[in-house]
Amino acid sequence: MHASYGAVLLNCEIESPMRRALLASLFCLTTACAHAPDWRLTAQVELPAITHDASPLPSGSSNSANLNRFGFFSDLVFDATSGAWFALSDRGPGGGLIDYATRVQRMRIPFDAASGDIGTPVIEATILLQDADSRAFNGRNPRLLAGRDDRPGLSLDPEGLAIDSRGHLYIADEYGPGIHEFSAQGRLVRSFAMPRNLLPRTVDGTPNHVDGRPQVSLGRQDNRGFEGLTLDADGKRLHAAMQGPLLEEGEDNDGRRSRYLRIATFDVRSGQPLAQYAYPLESIEHLNAIDPATHDDFKATQQGRSIGISAIHALGNGEFLVMERDNRGLGIEATPPPLHKRVYRISLQGATDISSLSLAGSNALPAGVVAVRKSVEVDLLAKLRTAGARDIPEKFEGLAIGPRLADGRHLVLIGSDNDYSVTQTGSGEQFEVCVNRETGDRISDLPLDGACPPGMQRIPGVLLAFAVDFGG
Repeated sequence: MHASYGAVLLNCEIESPMRRALLASLFCLTTACAHAPDWRLTAQVELPAITHDASPLPSGSSNSANLNRFGFFSDLVFDATSGAWFALSDRGPGGGLIDYATRVQRMRIPFDAASGDIGTPVIEATILLQDADSRAFNGRNPRLLAGRDDRPGLSLDPEGLAIDSRGHLYIADEYGPGIHEFSAQGRLVRSFAMPRNLLPRTVDGTPNHVDGRPQVSLGRQDNRGFEGLTLDADGKRLHAAMQGPLLEEGEDNDGRRSRYLRIATFDVRSGQPLAQYAYPLESIEHLNAIDPATHDDFKATQQGRSIGISAIHALGNGEFLVMERDNRGLGIEATPPPLHKRVYRISLQGATDISSLSLAGSNALPAGVVAVRKSVEVDLLAKLRTAGARDIPEKFEGLAIGPRLADGRHLVLIGSDNDYSVTQTGSGEQFEVCVNRETGDRISDLPLDGACPPGMQRIPGVLLAFAVDFGG
């Protein structure tokens, strides 16, 4: 049962089975029929960081991080029509400083319909993304790729993925933010119109898609654009989730302090924006209180910077699954232990359209504004720790509902982004990251594509499989 509504029923004095049934029926009518979340962890599959995709190599070239290393699950989608899973790789192992052909991976993932266990994914095809003139999209930032800051152009940082009944790919871009529709072969069909308030701009309104604060003070925070994307079952609307609050929103006009990011809705037919809704992140006060003995508390300016949304999946009736997480765990940088990796069920029903409203100046919503309703669906940290997981990935970013299992549950996969297990300097010099998962030791200055020392390994990609009863 949704925690936010469960208290309503639990605090009622239920005098008889008939009264209980009546209250339950009214409850379903007003809340799109809440249910008791039931997620059974069935498998944890690790994929080596040097897993290579199916993209063609130039003549005389060999496998390498910047050519065909699989970047894993910036997003993940199941296509019921074909039975294939599609995984999105992001802008590449150079952090926007190195050329990388942006791509989508089409995979088969073997699974046991009785147990919900899964096997190692098999990459069937790698779809390289191109514009209408067959020019390749590139992970390099706009300034380095095209010498301009005012628009992304062919620069693309893919973070969210949806697929329609024709097999067309809808990809959310973090450089913009933007949404692009591609054919099943990866050819650009069109780009959606973007609300101006989401676009990064200087104080005088000049577009700047490269820099962060203080040069850019309006619109999306750097590297915090659209992170999740989902398509309604009827194919009429797309919903894109920002990773964090806007730059100017929150206390002191500082989005790093704000709890409220935006979920934007678009009309698929016209490609035009329809609405925006305020999504409340978990407060750092709540997260810091999870382990009061530690000295690893989140600071005030980490509220809207280190906590964010990384995936969204439409369920129907205005409800969605949303994955929210901190930026701690096993990743390319050493971090404190993670505190927050959860999937929430949210509802847009009754939420206020804030397209024309600013949330600047306060960490509270304006009077009369109703935020998105949310309740905990599953605590991923609790599930993994109960299962004895050795490491918790920093970046769970892909979430996909797959086929039904034999008992009527659905197979749900959650995937991590390992950032290619590569780090880089500001000048673009790249290094492999190797870790000893027993001792916690790490090395971040090894030559690219070189071997890790004995007892160490690159950071793997991870797939979690769950058997889930969605209550219908």
